[in-house]
Amino acid sequence: MRVAIPLVQGKLSLHFGHCDQFAVFEIDGGKQIVSRNDETPPAHEPGVLPKWLHGMGVNVIIAGGMGQRAQQLFAQNGIKVVIGASSGAPEELVSAYLQNTLKTGENICDH
Repeated sequence: MRVAIPLVQGKLSLHFGHCDQFAVFEIDGGKQIVSRNDETPPAHEPGVLPKWLHGMGVNVIIAGGMGQRAQQLFAQNGIKVVIGASSGAPEELVSAYLQNTLKTGENICDH
C-alpha cells in the first residue's frame, strides 16, 4: 500500500492543491512504514494530481481539505480520500491512519 500526504514546507498542506510536494509512504502489509519519498507534483490542473498519484501506485491520500470534484477524481482513480486531517508531521499522520487513530474534522475546502 502507498499513502500520500500533500506538503507545504514539510508539513501537511491544509489544501492538497496548494502543496509544493507529496510525501509518498510505502506501507508493509498495511501496518508499518517502510519508506518515504518526497515527490514534486506536476502543475496543478483539474484531474492531473489524481492520475499522477495513481501512476505512482498511491492507494490513499490524507488531506486537510479537498473539493468535491477532486474527491470524485481520486475515487475514479482508485484512491481513497481521507479529509479533515489537522497539521502535523507526515509520519505521525500515516502512523495514526494505520492504527485507526487518525483524528479528522471538517473538510476545510469549500469548493
